Amino acid sequence: MDATTEFLSDYACRLTYEDLSPEAVHQVKRTLIDTLGCGAGAFDSEPASIARRLASRVQGDPPARILGTAQKTSTDLAAFANTVLVRYLDCNDTYAARGTGHPSDMIPAVLAVADGHRADGRAAITAIVVAYEAFCRLADTVPLKGWDQGMFVAIGAACGAGKILGLDRVEVGNAISIAITSGVPLGVTRIGELSMWKGCATAAAVRTGVFSAWLAAEGMTGPGAAFEGRDGLWQHLGVEAPKWARFGGRGEPFRITGTSFKAYPSVIHTQGPIGLVLQLRQQVAPDQIESVRVATYGEAVRRTAAEAEKWDPATRETADHSIPYLVAAALADGGVTPATFAPTRIQDPALRPLIKKLEVVEEPEFTRRYPAESCTRIEVTTTDGRRVTTETSHPKGHNRNPLTDGEVEEKFRGLASGALRAKGCDRVLAAVRDLDKAPTLDGLFESLVISRSASGA
Repeated sequence: MDATTEFLSDYACRLTYEDLSPEAVHQVKRTLIDTLGCGAGAFDSEPASIARRLASRVQGDPPARILGTAQKTSTDLAAFANTVLVRYLDCNDTYAARGTGHPSDMIPAVLAVADGHRADGRAAITAIVVAYEAFCRLADTVPLKGWDQGMFVAIGAACGAGKILGLDRVEVGNAISIAITSGVPLGVTRIGELSMWKGCATAAAVRTGVFSAWLAAEGMTGPGAAFEGRDGLWQHLGVEAPKWARFGGRGEPFRITGTSFKAYPSVIHTQGPIGLVLQLRQQVAPDQIESVRVATYGEAVRRTAAEAEKWDPATRETADHSIPYLVAAALADGGVTPATFAPTRIQDPALRPLIKKLEVVEEPEFTRRYPAESCTRIEVTTTDGRRVTTETSHPKGHNRNPLTDGEVEEKFRGLASGALRAKGCDRVLAAVRDLDKAPTLDGLFESLVISRSASGA
């Protein structure tokens, strides 16, 4: 195997629960609470329903559970369906680096394989940390250049699943190789008018990672130089083979402790603008606004305001990637919640005049400071000529301005209580807090079962 594959597989096999820092274990639990809240809040979404229907037609050996139900399917389809749940609201965690994405998309891979393999809570925690190290260290080094974040997800999911299955170095290497050579998705997923697949693309990558691990467990081999060989990943990306630094452990911080949570259910680049306009709204009423100027970093402009579709979104997926829409909605409604993306609100003609008062521009200094900082400045000019300005470099939820444990729990309850009710939320939180003591994941999965009457479905 090539040096990159060897480095990743060696780390995945070597890391133990005893190597984890208390900070890393605590962050895994925080991230699980955040991730499962996103999943429960999306239970009745159309993409989640499609994924559940498909998964429920398949029997697995071993079986794995579909989150929110007592249904069982194969581990790879459970991982797919559960990742669709987690991603739908676009409210789960983010890691910003040369390549940006949502590493918690890989958590359903670990949970599905751990469920099917009857692994204990400590094994699941360790495998989540392994998956995060693979994803985040790759994102630190590798620009996506037209590819999708699912590239990192497939590799990390293969590492995490392989860890649960107890694969050896060669087998994990084969799982990684199979995953990367068959699971590199295109960045067009997030361009223009966005479809349901925006929230499902990484679910497909997760399924690829899990399936690759099971293939490797059965003895399937993959290309020996998937990264560094001729026509390998580095050649297609046009980058030199990275020189890997030490991964987490033995005094080196784990990358899961450097992720950011979202305060609002929308793409990470919109977190700053939403928070700022909600502050400004306390000083300026929407009907007093003459114009709004949003200055931010280049990646935010490209992803959320550079295309015509982002100025007149027609789908939920486009709306949650649109600074113009989200700033207007926050100004008009006093918040951004899942209700902001109801079809009637997205299509509401009353928001269009407010959107037309906006401009979104790149601030070169903010671009220079990204991704270490996520800078945004908003200037509102009122109808009577006043100018009100506010600015942030670390929006609420950013790893340098993190949500407290109480705020993570509050977010979980806000997203999940409609499906789980208060007592159900209590059960999930208790199961996550005691996960390191759990002999299996039965308690966690059972706490997440949603009754049809509770979910409103």
